[in-house]
Amino acid sequence: MSRAPTAERRRRGGCPVCGKPPGASSAPFCSQGCRDRDLLNWLGDSYRVPGPPAGVDSEG
Repeated sequence: MSRAPTAERRRRGGCPVCGKPPGASSAPFCSQGCRDRDLLNWLGDSYRVPGPPAGVDSEG
Protein backbone atom coordinates (compact mmCIF):
# COMPACT_ATOMS: atom_id res chain seq x y z
CA MET A 1 0.00 0.00 0.00
CA SER A 2 2.99 2.29 -0.37
CA ARG A 3 1.80 3.34 -3.83
CA ALA A 4 0.52 6.91 -3.89
CA PRO A 5 -2.90 7.56 -5.44
CA THR A 6 -2.93 9.14 -8.86
CA ALA A 7 -3.95 12.75 -9.33
CA GLU A 8 -6.98 11.52 -11.26
CA ARG A 9 -8.26 9.56 -8.25
CA ARG A 10 -7.83 12.58 -6.00
CA ARG A 11 -9.73 14.82 -8.44
CA ARG A 12 -12.64 12.39 -8.45
CA GLY A 13 -12.96 12.69 -4.69
CA GLY A 14 -11.04 9.63 -3.50
CA CYS A 15 -9.19 9.31 -0.23
CA PRO A 16 -6.08 11.57 -0.29
CA VAL A 17 -3.97 8.74 1.16
CA CYS A 18 -5.04 5.63 -0.76
CA GLY A 19 -7.56 6.78 -3.40
CA LYS A 20 -10.52 4.66 -2.18
CA PRO A 21 -13.98 6.25 -1.96
CA PRO A 22 -14.43 8.39 1.16
CA GLY A 23 -16.25 6.99 4.18
CA ALA A 24 -19.22 8.80 5.68
CA SER A 25 -17.71 9.10 9.16
CA SER A 26 -14.18 10.03 8.11
CA ALA A 27 -14.56 12.06 4.89
CA PRO A 28 -12.53 13.00 2.91
CA PHE A 29 -10.63 9.88 3.99
CA CYS A 30 -11.89 6.32 3.45
CA SER A 31 -11.30 5.23 7.05
CA GLN A 32 -9.99 6.32 10.42
CA GLY A 33 -6.73 4.52 9.58
CA CYS A 34 -6.07 6.74 6.55
CA ARG A 35 -7.06 9.79 8.56
CA ASP A 36 -4.52 8.85 11.26
CA ARG A 37 -1.85 8.06 8.64
CA ASP A 38 -2.32 11.54 7.12
CA LEU A 39 -1.97 13.17 10.55
CA LEU A 40 1.23 11.20 11.21
CA ASN A 41 2.58 12.40 7.86
CA TRP A 42 1.99 16.01 8.92
CA LEU A 43 3.50 15.48 12.37
CA GLY A 44 6.48 13.57 10.99
CA ASP A 45 7.38 16.24 8.39
CA SER A 46 6.56 13.97 5.44
CA TYR A 47 4.73 16.88 3.81
CA ARG A 48 7.37 19.51 3.07
CA VAL A 49 7.72 22.46 0.75
CA PRO A 50 11.19 22.66 -0.83
CA GLY A 51 13.23 25.72 -0.01
CA PRO A 52 15.93 27.03 2.28
CA PRO A 53 15.82 25.94 5.92
CA ALA A 54 13.61 28.12 8.11
CA GLY A 55 15.36 30.58 10.39
CA VAL A 56 18.61 30.67 8.41
CA ASP A 57 19.71 34.17 7.52
CA SER A 58 20.97 34.34 3.92
CA GLU A 59 23.16 37.38 4.65
CA GLY A 60 26.77 36.66 5.56
